[in-house]
Amino acid sequence: MQRLEAALGAELLDRSIKPPRLNSLGSRVLEQARDLLQRTEILKSLTSSDAEPHGLLRIGFAHPLAEGTLTGPIRVLTEKYPKIRPRLLSELTSELFNRTALGELDVAVVLLSVGRSAPPPLLTTIIATDRAAIVQGTAGTVDGDWKSLGRAPWVLNPPGCFLRAYLIDQMSRAGFTPVIAAEIHNIHLQLAFVQSGYGVGLLPASFLARTKSRDAVEVLHPPSFDLQMCVAMVRVAQLGALEKAVELLEHGFRQLFEAAGTGIPAMKASVGAAVNRRKARRPK
Repeated sequence: MQRLEAALGAELLDRSIKPPRLNSLGSRVLEQARDLLQRTEILKSLTSSDAEPHGLLRIGFAHPLAEGTLTGPIRVLTEKYPKIRPRLLSELTSELFNRTALGELDVAVVLLSVGRSAPPPLLTTIIATDRAAIVQGTAGTVDGDWKSLGRAPWVLNPPGCFLRAYLIDQMSRAGFTPVIAAEIHNIHLQLAFVQSGYGVGLLPASFLARTKSRDAVEVLHPPSFDLQMCVAMVRVAQLGALEKAVELLEHGFRQLFEAAGTGIPAMKASVGAAVNRRKARRPK
């Protein structure tokens, strides 16, 4: 106590009585000390991975993954850990990397080309594999060859998307350039434009499976087109009390994609039906 009094430059005890007791100033110091101890415990709980998850959890989604079915794992998370407050953001993958590295996001769910990972020191966990599907509305008349696709209008992500870059490269190798009719980040709006016949689209197969949209589109298979990709969770190394919450979120997303699969086998089976529908519409 004497060392504390010396450090503060004030007497905290009334020593005129036996035993000594706190004076008025000492009582106020004690009140503040209790508050400091409580705040110290709060700080410890923020950094401990054994603590119950609580506080703000900032989650980023790449634009192709920002769709309705991902609300399921978020809902499970908040039901199990009601003290968690999710904050969601949709952005380009490169921007999600930057914001996670800067500490503005805790975790991001992104699409990556096979073999790619987030730049260090970020950690990358692959939770699913997927494929890109070239699709048109069921009333479409585009054939599954590059010449026909070169004449068709396209509904794509804006520049900066590796799916778009891969498609343009494949078409360029075949001697064609896509006619861009719409550049939209919103994947649901892309699907709506494709279904309405506005253009041909390039969408993740698992998205079509999860949203039960496979029967509403026809999948086209031009020669040598096979765009595989990975769904990954990117995070910082230390999450403290958010660790268990992110683990649960990862588990939920993994289950979601496993349940949907890539949708490729089912799509190939449905292509025949779509082709038959097109033949039935053509004049005899």
